[in-house]
Formats: sequence, C-alpha cells, structure tokens
Amino acid sequence: MLDLEVVPERSLGNEQWEFALGMPFSQAICILQKHCRIIKNVQVLYSEQTPLSHDLILNLTQDGIKLLFDATTQRLKVVEVYDLSKVKLKYCGVHFNSQAIAPTIEQIDQSFGATHPGVYNAAEQLFHLNFRGLSFSFQLDSWNEAPKYEKLFPLTHFFFLFPQIPHGAMVKRMHIYTGNNLQETRAPAMPLACFLGNIYADCVDVLRDGTGPLGLKLRLLTAGSGLGVMADAKVRFLERSIFFGDSCQDVLGALGSPHKVFYKSEDKMKIHSPSPHKQVPSKCNDYFFNYFTLGVDILFDSTTHLVKKVVLHTNYPGHYNFNIYHRCDFRIPLAVSVGSAVSLFVSQWDQVQELLGHPMEKPVVLHRSSSANNTNPFGSTFCFGLQRMIFEVMQNNHIASVTLYGAPRATSPARPGSSSSSR
Repeated sequence: MLDLEVVPERSLGNEQWEFALGMPFSQAICILQKHCRIIKNVQVLYSEQTPLSHDLILNLTQDGIKLLFDATTQRLKVVEVYDLSKVKLKYCGVHFNSQAIAPTIEQIDQSFGATHPGVYNAAEQLFHLNFRGLSFSFQLDSWNEAPKYEKLFPLTHFFFLFPQIPHGAMVKRMHIYTGNNLQETRAPAMPLACFLGNIYADCVDVLRDGTGPLGLKLRLLTAGSGLGVMADAKVRFLERSIFFGDSCQDVLGALGSPHKVFYKSEDKMKIHSPSPHKQVPSKCNDYFFNYFTLGVDILFDSTTHLVKKVVLHTNYPGHYNFNIYHRCDFRIPLAVSVGSAVSLFVSQWDQVQELLGHPMEKPVVLHRSSSANNTNPFGSTFCFGLQRMIFEVMQNNHIASVTLYGAPRATSPARPGSSSSSR
C-alpha cells in the first residue's frame, strides 16, 4: 500500500517521487514505469473520437488514484484519490488516513483545521469540504437529514451550520488542484522541479512567405538560476529561430544537443517520386535531430548537412507515436484575403481544408508496421500535401503531425543576417 504525502495546491507523493500539478504527462508515465513493481494495473483513459474534449486520465486502479491531465496542454491538472481504503495519506508528516486511522470529518478537522462551511450536492448526495487547493467529499448515503435541514432553514443558514456533516461521516474522495474552485481549476505552469535540465516549447510559430514555410520561431522555456544560487532558480523564456538551409551548427547553437540522432535506413516515400528517382540508391542516409521535449524533429541532408525538413508532433492519444514526444503547440499563419491573415491553430483536418483548400491528389496511407510481428494497433493514418506541408491525419480526423519542407535549394532563402557564401 502506497504511503503518500498530501501537499495542497501542489502534489501527492513520497520521498522517492511525486505527482506534481503542472507535470507533463510523459513524466508521470516515467514515474509509473520506474516503479512498475509497486504501482501496477494502470489504465490510460481518453476520448478516441474527440481527444480534446475530455481530460487525459491515468487511472491507478490498484491504488485508487486518478491523475487528470488537461487535454490540450497535457499537464497535470487534478489529482483525485477516489478510494481511500487503498492508500495511506498524511499531511505535514502526520497520517490522517491509514489502516489504523479512519478519514472521518473529525479526523479531517483535526488534521487540516478550520475551513469554510461544506457545500451539499443533492444529486451526488455528497458534502464537499473545501480548502485552498484541496477538497474532501463525504458520502451521505445512509444519512437523511439534509432534506430536513433544507426545509427548516433558509439555504444560506443551512450552508453555515457545522452539523450539516454528521459525526463519523467518511471521506469518499479527495482532490488536489490549484486555486479555490475545483470546477474552474486549470493545469498550472510546469514547476521548476519538472524541467530536469531540459528545454520545453511554450509555442512554435511557422515562418512562411507566399510560397510556403521558411522555418520556425520557437518560444522556449528553461529553468535558469541567478549567480549560481539554486534558491533563485526561475523559469526563463528564450526565442530561437530555425530556417531551412541552416547547418547542424546553427541548430545546435539555437536549440542545444538533441535528445537523439536518428539515421534514416530507407525512404519509404521514394515510390511516390518521379520514375528516375525511384531506382537511385542512397549513398548515405539523411538524419534527424529528435527534440522530444519540444515535439520537433529536424531532418538534415546527408550530403550538405543542411536543414531540409521539420516535423511537428501533436502527441494525440491513439496515435502510434503517442508519448514519445511532448505536444508541440504550433501556429501556421495563413493569408485568407487581401491585406489580412490568420494563424492556423486547429486540431482537425476538415478545418484545415476550409482555410487552405482541398489537396489535388489522393492521400498516402501510412501503416507504420515494419514487419509481420510489428503491427499498429491504432490503425493507419493518411498524409495530405498542401503548400509544402504534409498533414498526417488520424482516423478521427485529428492532425497527428505536420511535416514542413523547404523550398528547392536553388531558391532557398539565406538565414537572416548571414551571407550566401557561408553555405
């Protein structure tokens, strides 16, 4: 049985690990994988058809805990303990729930002190006792006094009577969140403890001209400290730009070392090239810089070692690559009429076609199975090409990734501030 410390408006955890509000989904998965012998039977719950309409949930069925992640940011929003009989809980080092201590209203009052009066939800037959960043729900199935109180007293008086929660009432659920209202809470910014030396993308803007993409402008987050004093650590914001035709050194100087370098073993899209190119073997392989915490891949030409392609990942659940990359919050500017423009921040392929038009060619079907023993349980995706951009679309009509291509090398623009001779 897990023995965990409750920190209102912050986290649930122990000395080895903690589920902190604002934590990225992938970091919670890493904790579960590392402690798989202790934390077992974990479910991933999401909406298959509309993945942005409901929270992304990790359900620790053995321990009675749910971790609710915001569907858009994929950061931890709420920690819910829905079965207190499966876990030990303490506050400020003192247990208020264990095999020897029942989580009654008296115990909660003793452990957490005075609070605002509880609120009764007649539909759920639950009383909610709220602290800042923490709430307890008490089950009233066997207690029928609430309707009588409602009849005897005005509603305002009813909510301010302490006897509204009967002695011995047990906590049914507990929630940890930020702010004063569970229904209105949002996932907070990622805490400093979750950076772990990595950089993250706050947002990514696609730079375009009249013909297509030119590169990326990234607003990055990192944990920095002043004058070497860790107590002064804070989140820093950086802006960096990557252009097609940039060298490896340009990219390394802007974004730092990638998490992984991946060399392409074969080009499966070559079959869609003109006939002479299908039979030309590659003398050397192009390679990717994989930036997992940015949700970005950058492809370099094997001969020139210059950027020729960029891939942006949305990290939707139900996709073959889910949880490999962090979600990339990207925007694509579009000219919709003379003298006006909008930024494309949409999640579905139908919306993209309304703004960009319909592709002239049929989509390429992407199976993502390299052998008979390596199948894709989520099904195929479809790749549509528009304006030097390839949109990978899932079967639920949501965009899994966008691949950006640079202009042909002869017309590729030079990086601002650099001369063409540097290439």
